[in-house]
Order: sequence, then structure tokens, then C-alpha cells
Amino acid sequence: MTVTATGVGRAFGGVQALRDASFAARPGEIHALAGENGAGKSTLIKVLCGAIRADTGTVVVEGRVATAFQELSLLPDLTVAENLLLAAPPRGRLGLVRRSRLADEAALILSRYGASGVDPRSPARDLAVSQKQVVELVRVLALEPDVVFLDEPTAALAEREVDWLAGHMRRLRDAGACVIFTSHRWREIERLADRVTVFRGGTNVATRDRLSEEEAITLMTGRTLGATYPDVSEIVPGESALTVTGLTSGRLREVSFELRRGEILGVGGLAGQGQRDLFLTLFGAGKPAAGRLSVTRATGGTAEPVADGRPSARAGLLPDWPVRLRQPRDAIKAGIAYVPEDRKAEGLLLHLSIRDNIALATLARRSRAGFIRHRAEKAAVSGIAGKLAIGAGRSTAQAAGTLSGGNQQKAVMARWLLTDADVFLLYDVTRGVDAATKHDIYHLIADLARDGKAILFYSSETEEIAGLCHRVLVLREGRIAAELPGPVGDAETIVAASIREPADA
Repeated sequence: MTVTATGVGRAFGGVQALRDASFAARPGEIHALAGENGAGKSTLIKVLCGAIRADTGTVVVEGRVATAFQELSLLPDLTVAENLLLAAPPRGRLGLVRRSRLADEAALILSRYGASGVDPRSPARDLAVSQKQVVELVRVLALEPDVVFLDEPTAALAEREVDWLAGHMRRLRDAGACVIFTSHRWREIERLADRVTVFRGGTNVATRDRLSEEEAITLMTGRTLGATYPDVSEIVPGESALTVTGLTSGRLREVSFELRRGEILGVGGLAGQGQRDLFLTLFGAGKPAAGRLSVTRATGGTAEPVADGRPSARAGLLPDWPVRLRQPRDAIKAGIAYVPEDRKAEGLLLHLSIRDNIALATLARRSRAGFIRHRAEKAAVSGIAGKLAIGAGRSTAQAAGTLSGGNQQKAVMARWLLTDADVFLLYDVTRGVDAATKHDIYHLIADLARDGKAILFYSSETEEIAGLCHRVLVLREGRIAAELPGPVGDAETIVAASIREPADA
């Protein structure tokens, strides 16, 4: 069950993903791979598990191997049961698949590994991202492998699901298996890893039994970063930018709050309590059943795009102001920007260039008589890409899919910065992003607040909400269960408010 790699090199076109990389893991340990996006961690895992071949070097892996890749691999048109049992479905005497037994056998597997909340008869496409990840992981766990590779296994998981996976990782380790995983959540690495190997620029720079987050970031980046979260206490929120009254949509039930200019307002609570419904509805991608939403632009004027799902009376509106958020186009016109968690599926067109993706929301500003003014577009995109250090040294003419995950997220944020929006809806924008890029994003958010932008912020990492926000709204069962004045400071306060009984809230 030995895992070793010596002098491994791997290039993709002109990009050298691994260069003279070495690595070793042993039976009965959980070994973490850490590094920035694009440091070579995922490529090394693909080489070690045999998914791709190294250009140079030697790889030795002993024992039964199972891998959960960063990109989900479920077949969307098959059910959960069909996906779980794809390699070994139940068969009858003639070797034919016994479809009537698929769901029952899959239910037993899901129950055995503590994932009984997933319906084995559901089509994979209908599952939430976290449920898809759980099914992927159960498929790996059910093999009871000797060597397990988990590439960003917790990126889409809620905290209780992370605890579930952690238990299985420890069980495999205690049974003598070798578990190798990557994560951008340093708390998970500290909690789970017996050893940590740090990669930078396609090669390993250190392997340690213990490593602080500050030391790790220095090793990952070659530079020393300041405090994890910027101090937002000196940013004093101003007048109202967004007022929500009695909003009911999806899981949401009569949600009311005000978001002010220069404010970072956190949305906390356990996963699945209506957070996503709130963000999508405010961006016009979810249909409200009831409620009123008012937006005040920095240039003056007030709009009420939603009033019980019908156009409301106009009062002091700017010209051509939308009367309700029927679609994202209306929200964009109202000065609302939305940065989603899934940058690949919802944020970027990966086959288009970095420049095209960043310019997508502001094409009309740089067009004349239906033709894009490419010189103006290139200047605007180059300016914002340089400011955010997107793909340093890389041409914006390259495909967005060639960027690392952190740079892809920066590209999505750059698109909305060009719109000069007043309200930014940031939904789990640091998911799957390395520690150094998270640090950059935190400071970008604080800079937006200093510029008078209003920010609604949700993160699956409660610590980020506690460390970055002026105050926090805690959702439970679609309603605001508590409002916590900031700075909250610690995640435990938010978690406690998330589970406290209504009578005690």
C-alpha cells in the first residue's frame, strides 16, 4: 500500500503543471496535499491514480485504489442507484441486470455508509451539489480501498457532511488504508491530516507533521500575508441600498431586512435553510410568491421591483427603471450583481476567452451600432484583470478554462466590478479557493465596502461570515431566526443561533 512519486513532470501544452515533483505516503495515515490553485495537486492525484500519464519520473502505488475527483462524474440522466451500481449491478441467472433490485441494493449501500437521506430512485441531475458529492464519496467508500485519493472532497459539503466524511477517513486510516486528500479549508487539514505536503509551482516544497496556517501560506505563495480578515470596523455603513419586506420565495418565509451602503451583511445558518433561494430571488432568478423589494441607486431615486409579484407604483424612479425583478436582466439594470458558488457551471463560459467572459455584462457600454469596440473592451478588461492579478503573466485572449479555480473566481468578480453595480450578492465565493486567493478576495470585499457598495455575503464556512461581516442574519427554516450585531468574531455564536429553539432566540 505504498504510494511514491519521484521526479514527476507533466505538461499540458505550454503549461508545466508538475516539475520534478516527489511525494510519499504510507499505510495507516491521512496525508494532505496543500497549495494554491494551479500548484499541481490535482494533476499529481491524477498521475498517482493512473487517470493521466506522467511525462517524466517514476510512480509506485500498491493496493486497491479508489478516487473521488474534484469534478463530479455522476451520469446526470441515470438514477442514484444506477450510478452507484454502474460497475457491478445486480444480475440474474442469464447475466441480465435486475433493475427491480437496483434501488433496494443502493439504499442498503447508502444506509451502510450513513447517507440514507439520498433517494436512490432520484435522477442524479435533480440532486443538490452536496448530495451529488455524497453519492460520489459513497461510491468510493463502498470499494473499501487500500489507497484513497480525495480531490477537494469537502468543497461542496455542509459542515455536518464534512463531519460524516471525516469519520470515514479516520475509519479507513485506522484499518490501515492510506488516505490522500486536498482541501483549501485549513481547519480541515489541521483536524484530519497526520502529515501535510505543500506544493508550489508544480513541485513540493515541504512535508511536515504539523504546520500552522501562516507557515503554510508562506510556503504556498513564497510571501507573508497579513491578518486573515481585514478590519471592517472602521467602515461605517451609510444610507439604505436595498430593503426587503415580507419576501416569500422557495424556502423563504416573510423575510425582511435592510442592506446599507458600505455594509457587509452576512447570511448564516445551517445549510439548506433558504440562503440560496434568497440570493437567486434578489437577482431575479427566483420567482417570489410575495414581498416587496426596494432599491436605491447611488445616483438617487427608488425602485420597487417586487410587490407581491406584481408591478408596484412608481415613485421617484430613474428613467427606464425596472418595476420588478422578473429576470436577472432586471436586477442588473437595478445595479445588482450576483457572484455564484459554482463558477464553472453558473459563472463562466469556459471555452470563451478570459476577456470575453469579463466583458460579458458590459458589452452594450462598449458597442456602437451593434459592433463591439474591441480597443475599449481590451483596455477595460486589461485594467481590471491587472488590478485583481488574474492569471498573472497570462494573456486575456486565452480560454477561461485554462485559469486555476481561484483565478476563475476572480474573473467572475471582475465582470461585475466593470458594471459598477451598487449591490453585490456574493454566494459562497471562496468555495474551492486556496488560502492566498481567499485572502485577496476578503480584501477585495472590504475595498468594495469602503467604496460604498452594499454587500450580501454567504459562505459555507461560518468562520468567514464571523470574521468579515458587520452583522449577520441567521436563517432557520426559511425565516430570520436571529440578527447578530458585528463584529461577531467567532463561528460558534452563529452556529448556536442557527440551532437555538425559537423561544430562546
